[in-house]
Order: sequence, then C-alpha cells, then structure tokens
Amino acid sequence: MEYSARTQAQEWSSGWSLVLASAIGFSFFSVLLSAIGLFMEPLHREFGWDKSVLSAGPAIATGVTALLSPFYGAMIDRFGSRRLALPGIVITIAGTAMFALADGSRTQWLMMWALFGLLLTSIKSTIWTTAVAGVFEKGRGLALGIVVAGTAIAQTVVPPLGNWLIATTGWRGAFFWLGAGWGGLTLLLCWLFLYDAHDRYARAAARQGEAARARGSVSLPGLTKAQAWRSPALWMVGASTFIVMLLTIGLGIHLFPILTESGVPRETAAWMMSLGGIAGVIGKLTTGALLDRFRPNWIGGLTMGVTAVTFFMLDRFIGSTAAVIIAVVINGYAAGTKMQICAFLTVGYAGMRNFGSIYGLMSALVALGSGLGPFLAGRIYDTMGDYGPFLWFGVIGCTAGGLLLILLPPYPRWQPADDAAPVS
Repeated sequence: MEYSARTQAQEWSSGWSLVLASAIGFSFFSVLLSAIGLFMEPLHREFGWDKSVLSAGPAIATGVTALLSPFYGAMIDRFGSRRLALPGIVITIAGTAMFALADGSRTQWLMMWALFGLLLTSIKSTIWTTAVAGVFEKGRGLALGIVVAGTAIAQTVVPPLGNWLIATTGWRGAFFWLGAGWGGLTLLLCWLFLYDAHDRYARAAARQGEAARARGSVSLPGLTKAQAWRSPALWMVGASTFIVMLLTIGLGIHLFPILTESGVPRETAAWMMSLGGIAGVIGKLTTGALLDRFRPNWIGGLTMGVTAVTFFMLDRFIGSTAAVIIAVVINGYAAGTKMQICAFLTVGYAGMRNFGSIYGLMSALVALGSGLGPFLAGRIYDTMGDYGPFLWFGVIGCTAGGLLLILLPPYPRWQPADDAAPVS
C-alpha cells in the first residue's frame, strides 16, 4: 500500500476519524496539567502547601515521562499506537481520579504525581503524532495541527469547567470528574477510530487475502537511530523545543495565579485563560496550514519567537486589561504549536523509519522542560517574591528558541525507496 501516492483529499477522506480520535486523546493528556493552577488555592487553603510543593508535583510527573519517553517511543514503533493507547487511557482515568484521595501529606502528594507520570506516559504526544504522521503526508502539517489542538481544547474548556467543578463538587470531586468524564469520551473515540498506518496496512492486506504478511511491512523512509544522533538539525530542533517548553509551560501553570495576584478576579482569570485556548485552536490550525505551504523552519521560528511578547507584556503591562488579553491571546496562539512544530520538523529531518524512537527522545526533552518550567517559576516566586525575573527569562529564552529554528538548514526531501538517506 503506497500512502505517498495518495492526494491530500484522499488522506483526509480516510484519515479524518483518526485525527479526531488523536486530538481528543491529546486533549486528555493535557487535562490535569491545564487544571492544576485552579487547584493551587483550594489545596493551599486546606493543607497550607506553598507554590513550590504544588508545582513540584507536575515537575515530577513530567520528569518521569521524560525518562520513559524514549523507551515508549520504541514500543510504539514495534506495537503500534492502538495497542498501547487504549489501556493507557483507562489507567490515566484512574490516575487522574486518584488525586481526590490527597490527605495533606506532602510525601503522598509527590508520590501520587510520580505514579501519575508513569501512567501519563502511555498517552503522551508521541502516540498521537506517530499515528497521524504515518497516515498523512500531503496534509501532514494541518493534520498534526488538529491533533495538537487537543491541548488547546483542554486549555479552552478546563479552566471554566474545572473552576465550576471545584465550586460545585469541591476539589476532590473535580479531580474525579475531570478524569472519568473526559477520559470516558476519549476511550470511546479511540476504540472506534484509532488505527495507524500499520493497522490500516494489515487490514488492507487481510482484505486482499494477504493476512499472513507481517505487521509493520509498510516501507517508511528515514534515518537510522545512529544517523539521527549525528543530525545537527535534530539537535537544534530539540534545543529550541526544550527552551521554549521550559518557559511557556512554566508560564501556563502559573498564569492563573499571576493574573489573580495582580487583581484579576478568579472567574475573569479563568475566562481569560479560556480565551487563550480559543486562540490556541486558531494558532494550531493556521500553523498547520502554513507548514504545508511554506518553509517550515521559518514558520516554526516565528511562531516560537513571538511568545517572547507575552512574557514582556505580562511583566511591563500587567495592570492593563487590554494588554493582558493581548498577551494571553498571543500565548494561546503559540501554545501547543511547539509540539506540532517539533513533530513536523522531526518527520522532515528524520523521516518515519524510526519516528517513534526519535520523537520519543524529543518528547523526553519536552517533558523535561515541561516539568522543570513550573518548578522554576514557583521557585523564583518563593525566593524573589514575584514572577518578574521568570518573565524576563521568558523574553530572552523564547527569542533564542525562535532563532534556532530560523537558522535550520533547508528541509530535506526523502526518497520513496527503502534507502534511508535523504536527497540533498
């Protein structure tokens, strides 16, 4: 089965349901991380925990996923997305609801986050991007944009939904319902529609009387693992993604307290964050379309770099409602496109031959940055008494991250044959 010979319309005709399931799956991955800022005040009020402790939990979870990402990426290459995602969704539902059992012990809190990181690895970005990247080629940028828009769905819906759940059911009930409700919908859609390139090839072969052909027979071009380690372009993509994720995820987790401590009411802050989520959906779809049409490193570099404006405006113009809204919208527009851009460039520079393993390493950098960012922001706040120094780190770091992508070499063209070497 030659996927490369299909038109973009044919790709979407057969793959739209896969994109839908993957987008909702990715949204579930982001639900608790998008909501944790909402729980900081209720947990501080009940248990007296400071922001360092509250931020350390997500840092531990993402640290665990960082350690496991390369191994999980290799498992995806071997077993496929469906076999791993379905049980992963079930255990993540249980893991999200588990936080309702917090009893005030800091040790228990941190241990629950360590366990949650282990469970969350099973539905991280690698599984969804691998499934879609293997089925789409002509429309890959937009398809990946819709998948990573799952995070924007979470960012849009979770703040007002989570705030309402906390107000009506308490913080314990909110943990349970975020897991059971969102996770249940995710499980249903993935059960129906999550079939990657290898699944589709095997089903087509079976219909043609070739059921004996082995899973994974699709010929996918790309680098070997050794070649990937020696690729300067992949190292630049990884470094840029790590820096920007470190800063923007740190901002995302602490954005709610940044706004409320500046005098913005909780409900207004929640809706502002929701507005950023709406901008995120637009940003991901727009970026996906642009990646399919223009030089991807320039699109990626400009999108990464513009987030520096958010940090600057939150530091210098936090007293202006209009400026805050602009900052939140800019941040929302770029939020999540970082994973989209990273995945798109990784496919371009590494190919699909070992995409799961290679992107697993990229995801490890993403998880490491995502975990350290919230802790760094919380630590700076507890030490310095405000978020100012962290916001200036964001201005400098996001600018540097954008420049790294702009300086990437030309995008390679892959040979359709089994030869792994790109055409220069």
